[in-house]
Amino acid sequence: MTSYQPCPCGRMGSGLKPLSLAACCGPYLDNFADRAAPDAQALMRSRYTAFVLERADYLLATWHAGHRPVSIAFDAGVKWLGLELRKHRQLDASHAEVEFVARQKSPATPALRLHERSRFIRELDRWYYVDGDQL
Repeated sequence: MTSYQPCPCGRMGSGLKPLSLAACCGPYLDNFADRAAPDAQALMRSRYTAFVLERADYLLATWHAGHRPVSIAFDAGVKWLGLELRKHRQLDASHAEVEFVARQKSPATPALRLHERSRFIRELDRWYYVDGDQL
């Protein structure tokens, strides 16, 4: 028997209860090769979850090759406080934007707010994060 673990992305299920990690972003993170996020919004949520869980493998795999960094380092002691998706805009069949606010705090800094409009591209039936503009 496994215990309920809410998904860090905060997506709500029926009855306004947060979806479990296993029913939300977990399958994308644990099975990237066979289970692609169905749209840019789901990819954004799963990438936030990957930051919370420090899953550099997933973050790098879902970053578009033309913009992907060589590696990702996580800051020690960072605690992610929540994700708010503000807008999902499908521009065409292969391009989308997601506006979000992610909150975090660390031992060295007070709470920080990352407000970004992210760009995504779809290639070979898989969505990738390209880049974003801080708002």
